[in-house]
Amino acid sequence: MLISIIRTGLGRIIAALNILTQGAAMKRTPEAQAKVNEACNNLSLYQFQLCPFCVKVRRHMHKLNLPIELRDAKNNEQFRSELAENGGHIKVPCLRIDEGDNVKWMYESDDIIAYLQQRFS
Repeated sequence: MLISIIRTGLGRIIAALNILTQGAAMKRTPEAQAKVNEACNNLSLYQFQLCPFCVKVRRHMHKLNLPIELRDAKNNEQFRSELAENGGHIKVPCLRIDEGDNVKWMYESDDIIAYLQQRFS
């Protein structure tokens, strides 16, 4: 019980600090941003709103100006089930990469950030 309260409190502080300090998003030409937006249609991030590692990934998504769909795996049972059944376990953050017939599930915030940096910066 106490650990849950501490975790929630710290999560709220981290999320608030992120909003206050996130900075400007990357600027692209309208044509380049349209291509990025289209590529992001094949990505979705399974996350918890107050998870520090999820905040870290969302922060980099903002910096790279990536409109990736956020899926709340804590409060949405459908997304939680998708993550467990298809990704293998309920662990966030998890980036779902849909490449046509092939779907990849990428866990670990540093791996997700490296993938997004390599693909979109």
